[in-house]
Amino acid sequence: MTAAVLLVAGGLALLIVGAEVLVRGAAALAGAWGVPPVVVGLTVVSVGTSAPELAIGIDSAINDAGPLAIGNVAGTNIVNLLLVLGLSAAIAPLAIAVPTIRRDLPIMAAIGLLLLALCWDGSLSRVEGAILLAIAVGYTVLIVGQARRDPVAIQVAADEVPAPRGRGWVNLLLTVAGLAVIVVGADLLVRGAVDLSRAFGVSEAVVGLTVVAIGTSAPELVTTLVSTFRGERDIAIGNLIGSSTYNIGLVLGGSALVAPLAVTPELAHVDLPIMVAVMLVCIPVFLTGRRMSRAEGIGFVLAYVVYLTVLLAVRT
Repeated sequence: MTAAVLLVAGGLALLIVGAEVLVRGAAALAGAWGVPPVVVGLTVVSVGTSAPELAIGIDSAINDAGPLAIGNVAGTNIVNLLLVLGLSAAIAPLAIAVPTIRRDLPIMAAIGLLLLALCWDGSLSRVEGAILLAIAVGYTVLIVGQARRDPVAIQVAADEVPAPRGRGWVNLLLTVAGLAVIVVGADLLVRGAVDLSRAFGVSEAVVGLTVVAIGTSAPELVTTLVSTFRGERDIAIGNLIGSSTYNIGLVLGGSALVAPLAVTPELAHVDLPIMVAVMLVCIPVFLTGRRMSRAEGIGFVLAYVVYLTVLLAVRT
């Protein structure tokens, strides 16, 4: 079991480091090729932060561990929306930007409901994966198109782009190295997670919902809390909502294209409905005065604690 824990810990560390290196190298390359900062900020940076989850999903698909991939996405979205977003609001009330309410929130809820419907039969096929991936691409095109017409959004996206450093070949090397580290990290983590599930006698889905989900949410937690303390509230919320959408469309869509993903009855009938319920609860909370109060934030955090406690008590 010690070996499995080390594999998971090492895999998570490599995923976090690899994602950071990949984003910096790819963003610098895109800037050198003349890609506008707004496009880099809304695509390279956003997709780069989802690279660890995508690598885990693809590796899970290759190793016939579909429930781990599905559980990771469901668990990550629950962590992001209940724990991370809740902690941010508990520190100080969150003002909700209009684009988040009108565009990001409905799309997140819609793709969550679609995933639930697609997984209800116990699998996520290649065709269904292609549908989810197409939605992620369409969502990216939409936000880039709207942001390029908004001077404020252009500046925000540009501020998120890491400053280019070094020569072109150095940035290319960073990009390749970051991708390689992510691939190795995902392989180690998936192997360790599978070994952990066997050692504790629990399903791969439970490991994905807990250890893997919390671990891969660490960067979002740090980014959100830092943005909160800096007063960049809309960035914190936008990143979490957009990440939840990409986790479903890009991560599960891309993973299912590699190989169909098996969905356990517990995931289809319990965990995914809980994920969707959390997404839907965000709608009335965000619409109420276009803000999330401290009380609501604390309520979200407590809800996650209850969810995690029940999950570990019933499923382990």
